[in-house]
Amino acid sequence: MSILDIGIAGAGLLGRLLAWRLARAGHRVHVHDPAIDAQPRFDGRHASSFSAAGMLSPLAELENAGPGLALLGMRSVSLWREIVEALPEAPFFAQRGSLLLAHRNDLATAQRVLARLEQAPPDMPRAQPIAMHELAACEPSLHGAAHAWLLPSEAQIDPPQTLIALHDHASELGVQWHWRQRVEQVTPGALRTSTATHEYDLVFDVRGVGARQRAPGHGSGPIDQVRGVRGETVWLHAPEHGLTRPARLLHPRHRVYLVPRPGDIVVIGATQIESEDRSPVSLRSAVELMSAAHSVMPGLAEARIVRMDANLRPALPDNEPHIDVAPGRVRINGLFRHGWLVAPALVEQALAQCGLANAHVAHA
Repeated sequence: MSILDIGIAGAGLLGRLLAWRLARAGHRVHVHDPAIDAQPRFDGRHASSFSAAGMLSPLAELENAGPGLALLGMRSVSLWREIVEALPEAPFFAQRGSLLLAHRNDLATAQRVLARLEQAPPDMPRAQPIAMHELAACEPSLHGAAHAWLLPSEAQIDPPQTLIALHDHASELGVQWHWRQRVEQVTPGALRTSTATHEYDLVFDVRGVGARQRAPGHGSGPIDQVRGVRGETVWLHAPEHGLTRPARLLHPRHRVYLVPRPGDIVVIGATQIESEDRSPVSLRSAVELMSAAHSVMPGLAEARIVRMDANLRPALPDNEPHIDVAPGRVRINGLFRHGWLVAPALVEQALAQCGLANAHVAHA
């Protein structure tokens, strides 16, 4: 196997996954990113992957995506398990399934969503209706919903823990991180910053919204048309909250999710706004998210607000992820709201397409 010098533009989820896998395969890897270091920041201007809830929900996401993305998600759930097991400092990962909930007056909305989920590929599990006494037995902290369904194979992961674990292990494997370096242009075999051009055998552009072309008319493919889509979340500290698996409330206006995290944290969110506004969370979003969450989890009434977070997720015109492979350069973008769900499978596909399929997760 040839050992390559590889440059990566972007140290978010894709950048860290790529760096980790390529370093494990023996390549010399350099990552360039404008952040000051590898630590998580929640100011709306750093990697959106830190802001994500970490739901790995290939079936539930069929409401907004096609079967192809669901299959990517199923593959990624398996890959995430392997990745977590391979990291010396294993982040939180659990596969207990997830729940769909609906109030009595919202059954019609729920039925439309369930009909969409029935379009899943044949080998994917289906949503299973559960009675209220069954819900009370498996998730006693949930009250108020009149209808519930279990999605049995879905999982979750802790994004900040995972991003730090990937960075730390990749560093031990020799990856060089070049912080405070904003990549302005990615060309075959080269990354150009404001101060220098860095040449490599192969470069990856995984900058998300940061990959937007500045020059009008420069770039005409789908991957050149990246836009930012605003998402907002609220982080709550709720000691002994009792929730053990992610839950989605099916509401006529929005889907509100509740995701338990280590440290007595519950993350609630699901706003999706066609805006590139990076300002703090709006009052309207915060009130709607917290009211909806409280309606099915009354114990959150005494929770304390730890953080309100807003960030931009990179999306392409069809809201699907794309991989663009050319000699000396690979671009991956458009993960939209599905970043943690599909990233490992996209990395696997991209490495195979550029002849680096030997960079397996299980490689020692």
